[in-house]
Amino acid sequence: QVQLVESGGGLVQAGGSLRLSCAASARTFGSYAMGWFRQAPGKEREFVAGIRSGGSTNYADSVMGRFTISRDNYKNAVYLQMNSLKPEETAVYYCAAGFFGGSGSANYLYWGQGTQVTVST
Repeated sequence: QVQLVESGGGLVQAGGSLRLSCAASARTFGSYAMGWFRQAPGKEREFVAGIRSGGSTNYADSVMGRFTISRDNYKNAVYLQMNSLKPEETAVYYCAAGFFGGSGSANYLYWGQGTQVTVST
């Protein structure tokens, strides 16, 4: 069982930046693929970014060039640096862990409770 706890959400103006963190309780954290997803009110959960155990990354087209996912296997943590945020990116952001990674939510076994990101105009 892996427990994931997100932090770093909050209120930011459009064009601003936030850095989300996800702390994982996993003895073999380095073997997991990690992902960030988000869900806006009334919308389905969508993929934002992922990073595999080997460090390869992939991003949703909508965040490419603005968001950066990274991981620190010594700290059992994964991060999401978000720049140039837009109001439509207001959502609850979730951290997830799995063995396969990629953009499909079904590839992830464990999910955090989420952290709210609100981008004001």
